[in-house]
Amino acid sequence: MTRQLWILIISICLLSCNHPEGKKYERNQGSKKEYNSPNNEIHVNSVQPENQNSISLSNRNILEMEIQHGVRYLWIEINGIRLRFIFDTGASSICISPAEATVLYRQGTLQKDDILNVEYFQDATGKISEGTKVNLREVKIGNMILENVEALVIDNVNAPLLLGQTVLERFGRIEIDNENGQIMFK
Repeated sequence: MTRQLWILIISICLLSCNHPEGKKYERNQGSKKEYNSPNNEIHVNSVQPENQNSISLSNRNILEMEIQHGVRYLWIEINGIRLRFIFDTGASSICISPAEATVLYRQGTLQKDDILNVEYFQDATGKISEGTKVNLREVKIGNMILENVEALVIDNVNAPLLLGQTVLERFGRIEIDNENGQIMFK
């Protein structure tokens, strides 16, 4: 097993009490309640926003954006855990921190088989870093479910959650409506 995989496993163990369901993490400022998927397959305690933020009109899937300091955020589900992501068309992958990986692991939705390998990536500053590539079994964006999405666990507990191209490229069209604060996925 590589050094990075050991770091991820150790991080999961050490971070089990300091995970993103806690209110101290700015990215999760919703209310905590039981969440059930429409088909009742997923039952987990998770953080959800106070109001519903997705609209489904026939084949349209519209999500409300939260905008803070020019950054656009969306609430999406990763393996049944609802989290607040930065909508980042420049990110090559969906990125999570070891804190989110810990929550997914503790919930049983990220398993040892989902840890794929080490991957090197370049961040916005140009720095090359090492991360752990994982398989997310389910990514739910509004009313659409994507299966087996590769993601990158960044070796930084405070790394922002990024909704990048490994998710965005699966849609035929994405439309941003800045006037109404919405993003439409088709």
